[in-house]
Amino acid sequence: MDSEKLLVSPAPHIRADHKKVMLDVVIALLPVLALSLYFFGLSAAIVITTAIVSCVGFEFLMFRLRKKKPQPIDIASAGLTGLLLAFCITSATPFWAVIIGSLVAIVIAKHFFGGLGYNIFNPALVGRAFLLASYPVAMTTWDAVSGATPLVAGAAYGPLFYGNIGGSIGETSAIALLLGGLYLLYRKTIDWRIPASYFGTVVLFSLIFRVDPLFHLLAGGLMLGAIYMATDPVTSPVSKIGGWIFGFGCGLITMVIRLWGGYPEGVCYSILLMNAVVPLIDRYLPGKKFGTVRESHAMAWLYRK
Repeated sequence: MDSEKLLVSPAPHIRADHKKVMLDVVIALLPVLALSLYFFGLSAAIVITTAIVSCVGFEFLMFRLRKKKPQPIDIASAGLTGLLLAFCITSATPFWAVIIGSLVAIVIAKHFFGGLGYNIFNPALVGRAFLLASYPVAMTTWDAVSGATPLVAGAAYGPLFYGNIGGSIGETSAIALLLGGLYLLYRKTIDWRIPASYFGTVVLFSLIFRVDPLFHLLAGGLMLGAIYMATDPVTSPVSKIGGWIFGFGCGLITMVIRLWGGYPEGVCYSILLMNAVVPLIDRYLPGKKFGTVRESHAMAWLYRK
């Protein structure tokens, strides 16, 4: 018994192929990447490359400081965080700001909580929120296609579908984001309940307050956040009911910020705020318990004894 070790890991205690999950997400984001490079050009390529390289670099640095050896899954996770961070910011973001965002995402939001699987908040969104709070001018300078994000200036449905608008690198093309989302649903990589309840809540509140629901679905970072950020298995609820509640909360906070807040977009903050509620949701709405016996069967077993 002395030679045996007790391994403790964060819940849920279900084996999953993390490499497969990350590969599926990368494949799903390829259409978004292609269109972002097409519309924003070299500036987007620089931001994306800087974010990925700096995130991977900070990942290696933290493992070195912690005197541990990084595994391929850790490096892949850092690279994916860099890609998502780049998609959350504009192509006009200075390279030094991208590096700072990567530092916050990897060092503070991820490793300060214990590393991969232990983080409470989505690292890419934490990096974006920090940049937006610290450098609002740099983060709201829209490059290339138009002078303002459609949530500020308004836009026709066509440009919102195809991506021929100003905004963050990865949020402009709704059709590319939807194609990737359908692939993730086909591969059963994400829980469909979270984006479904997120979208449904946005539509419901749009109808109640008489604003265009389709516009609010397509504009801003709603598609990117609902499909690729809110469904992060580490920072989203375990149970099915918890997924519905999580998506509803994200949609509610998003619409409150959009309709009455001083900032036109609310996706980033809505997901981060709901990330903070996830431990409470999982505590009172736990997922399916494995290895338990129904009460009637247990009583029958006792009677047999």
